Amino acid sequence: MIYHVAKNGKDTNIGNESNPFLTINKAASIAMAGDSVIVHEGVYRENVNPKYAGLSDQRRITYMCADGETVVIKGSEVIDTWTHVEGSVWKVTLPNSFFGDFNPYKETVFGDWVVSVDKTRHLGDVYLNGLSFYESETYDAIVNPGIITEFIDDWTQRQTPVINPEQTKFRWYVESDENNTTIYANFQDANPNDELVEINVRQNCFYPQNTGIDYITVRGFELAQAASPWAPPTADQPGLIGAHWSKGWIIEDNIIHDAKCSAISIGKEILSGHNYRSIRRDKPGYIYQLESVFSAERLGWSKETIGSHIIRNNRIYDCGQNGIVGHLGCVFSEIYGNHIYNIASKREFYGHEIGGIKLHAAIDVQIHNNRIHDCSLGIWLDWQTQGTRISKNLLYNNNRDFFVEVSHGPYMVDHNIMASDYNVLNVSQGGAYVNNLFVGKMAVHNILDRSTQYHLPHSTKIKGFTLIYGGDDRFYNNLYLGQCEDSTNVNTSVTAGTHHYNGRPTSLDEYIEKVDEVPGDHESFNRVKQPVYIDNNVYLGSAKAFDQEKTNLIQSGFDTSFILEETTDGIYMSCTLPEAFDEFNSPIRSTRNLTRVRIVDAEFDNPDGSPMTLDTDYFNEKKSETTKAGPLNQLRSGDNKIKVW
Repeated sequence: MIYHVAKNGKDTNIGNESNPFLTINKAASIAMAGDSVIVHEGVYRENVNPKYAGLSDQRRITYMCADGETVVIKGSEVIDTWTHVEGSVWKVTLPNSFFGDFNPYKETVFGDWVVSVDKTRHLGDVYLNGLSFYESETYDAIVNPGIITEFIDDWTQRQTPVINPEQTKFRWYVESDENNTTIYANFQDANPNDELVEINVRQNCFYPQNTGIDYITVRGFELAQAASPWAPPTADQPGLIGAHWSKGWIIEDNIIHDAKCSAISIGKEILSGHNYRSIRRDKPGYIYQLESVFSAERLGWSKETIGSHIIRNNRIYDCGQNGIVGHLGCVFSEIYGNHIYNIASKREFYGHEIGGIKLHAAIDVQIHNNRIHDCSLGIWLDWQTQGTRISKNLLYNNNRDFFVEVSHGPYMVDHNIMASDYNVLNVSQGGAYVNNLFVGKMAVHNILDRSTQYHLPHSTKIKGFTLIYGGDDRFYNNLYLGQCEDSTNVNTSVTAGTHHYNGRPTSLDEYIEKVDEVPGDHESFNRVKQPVYIDNNVYLGSAKAFDQEKTNLIQSGFDTSFILEETTDGIYMSCTLPEAFDEFNSPIRSTRNLTRVRIVDAEFDNPDGSPMTLDTDYFNEKKSETTKAGPLNQLRSGDNKIKVW
């Protein structure tokens, strides 16, 4: 069955092309497995709540925009009844009944790992012709708001420019009691009753109320302006759009923006825990997170019931916390072809759960061919990064490109271009970094006060849990440009290259030998650093090599003059490489020649268990029998200029 929805329709119609429904929700209340819902031109202000699930990949329910038409689904409402207060400040008073059961001007950004506890930030927002305002704590602060030009970045402790300083002049403030909500806003030179002014009203734009709504496709929409809440891994994780603890969603070819917190959610549900650290305050958050994993397993978390989503070819921007978020519900998914930017860059609030992509328990998740830039953090994989592959992504202008935390591997990072000043923070073990281009710095740390789970290969079944000892990492065929050293950084361990691993064993046999030098059990393993496997890398500029690397190319001080330039027809990468680069060829890495990870005792292979061979470059071009360092077959000595997006 094909149902049609149009702005000239009625929900009492039969829903065909000649007699369409008026709302998408009417179609969503009756569409069943195998059905399609075609939505025609217009703005739809509703939260689409699919009632029925698809039954398989071949019998899914598809929601799509009509060919050649623009369909916008918004979590906001238009407000055109503003009254002038003074200067450029206006106000509107709305009865609380206007918001129904959810008033985002009474709900705050709250939950585990929210750090900005000194500022109250509500889930509401005000938009002038699509421009999101800044919330102020007092009425006086909106009368003469001034311009914010920079903030102290929480990751690097450096001054970071605000992306759009003029935007910071547009402020709002709210007062609410048991009967009414009054919003004050500084519209500068605009008359809000003559312009398009919207305010957040709904938590979501497309989100099922029930769990288990499987095999849904959402294609071709613009979705915007939702009051999505803070979404840590220990809480329910609603997004502007999301699968809500289901299986087999496809979210593709959409434009998604202005989520208060998270845009796309493929994350946790409420039964396995909900902000207990913040509410109960009796145990650390990481313990509640440990418990949530075991709780989810008891609730049926498995490959057969949860995850396996596809998120592709979306444009995601201007969201306060995440472009894509997920814990547990993200397993076995594929995320590719997305353009993600301006995530957590507005800096109205801050917490330890932000990123263009922020996933916990990304078991067998494949993240590839995405463009991620101007985010507080590009990709952050936290806990149980196992069987995960991060491949052929372009990351730049992020405060950090990639952060992998308290995971045991195996995880693969290959053929990426990481062009920010700060490329990698590795607080894990069991990773393989192969054929990447690193322009800037990285840091490596162990974590000896938090145990995290690891799993049977390609499964949600828990095999054990332990600490993060650091090491057990592999670095092969990478190109380090060493162009972004910053001696003023407060953390002097954040530098370019692989020298962070100096002094470690270079084989499992050597490691075991050192462990056995002193009799004992766990204390012997705690005493010895894990081995690393590092070879065939190129180090230029200020990048420094691992002191036991047998084969490498080092040209300290060589200036590659790296530039990444955005133009009207794409993104171009320019750099200069030394003459010796052309002759420096290395073996192609594969399951066969990548040492298995120690703790999990698992191989670097594909999600289906088949061998992995890294024989295609960033552009998916086939390699010969050997590979050059870095992600691009086209790189040569001398000057290079290559279109990379």
